[in-house]
Amino acid sequence: MEIGIYTFADTAPDPATGRPTGSAQRLRDLIEEIALADQVGLDVFGVGEHHRPDFAASAPAIVLAAGAERTGKIRLTSAVTVLSSDDPIRVYQDFATLDLLSGGRAEIMVGRGSFIESFPLFGQSLDDYDELFAEKLDLLLKVRAAERVTWSGRLRAPLTGQGVYPRALQDPLPVWIAVGGNPPSVVRAGTLGLPMALAIIGGQPERFAPLVDLHREAARRAGHDLSTIPVGINSHGFVAETSQAAADTFFPGYAAQMTRIGRERGWPPTTRAQFDAGLTLRGHLTVGSPEQVIEKILFQHEHLGHQRYLMQMAVGFLPHDKMMRSIELFGTRVAPAVRKALAGRTAT
Repeated sequence: MEIGIYTFADTAPDPATGRPTGSAQRLRDLIEEIALADQVGLDVFGVGEHHRPDFAASAPAIVLAAGAERTGKIRLTSAVTVLSSDDPIRVYQDFATLDLLSGGRAEIMVGRGSFIESFPLFGQSLDDYDELFAEKLDLLLKVRAAERVTWSGRLRAPLTGQGVYPRALQDPLPVWIAVGGNPPSVVRAGTLGLPMALAIIGGQPERFAPLVDLHREAARRAGHDLSTIPVGINSHGFVAETSQAAADTFFPGYAAQMTRIGRERGWPPTTRAQFDAGLTLRGHLTVGSPEQVIEKILFQHEHLGHQRYLMQMAVGFLPHDKMMRSIELFGTRVAPAVRKALAGRTAT
């Protein structure tokens, strides 16, 4: 299993002081986090695109390019690129450039996004929400496949054989589809033969197994080799030396951020009781000591059989030193133990 981290570069205020983290400092800290993740042997680092004041990463490819210069092995992906409101040509060019700079370590994780700010910002209509993603994904895959593209759609000017440069070092440049539980999106990923990243931010992860099965069945029916189409799980998590330290460190920023977003969407405030329920083995939060996190990742793998796990360690405010220690524990204690256990399962 590939094991890694993703982040939105949160700049949310410290719940204890009310002071936000400045974007400049957050981005500098983020490059240190990417470098450490590489040093401790993690496989993937993802940066998500957002266009809100509480996140600093509106341009993941630029952040990842800076990270590429501080790393040598770790794969670098968006998590996600909001393809519906972007231009597929520019997305390909940005990540092809990152691929060249990193020596073939770039990936694109595309999705429709969990927020809508980018649609009016870039002149897109929410009335075209579904069609925008389908049409732009089609164009991105065609650009990935060929240097010169002839293409037409309803929502973008056509291409009539123009060349798209530079070309990525990897052929093909990996493209994942991120989904939040929408079955048509799952089927689309499988039918196209694309890896799927499944976001689990609530509920019991094992209940998402039917979506994994649906993805694999769609891929099989479309004639794809299932061994080449991995499934990933993205979820919230944090690692500390003890379970109590992990929960007490992670909860304040997490609760403040989820409550802030909840006010926008009509959710009730996040309580400590709800949070603690998510810490159980069957819960959605991978927060705890290294031993607890290992147990939970392996438990989820029994039900989902996924090939990649990415943890979002900063949900709202999280002190940089605590984040760095969590990355260190995740890379040096959790990841090796998970890999060893899964290798043993395969051997038997």
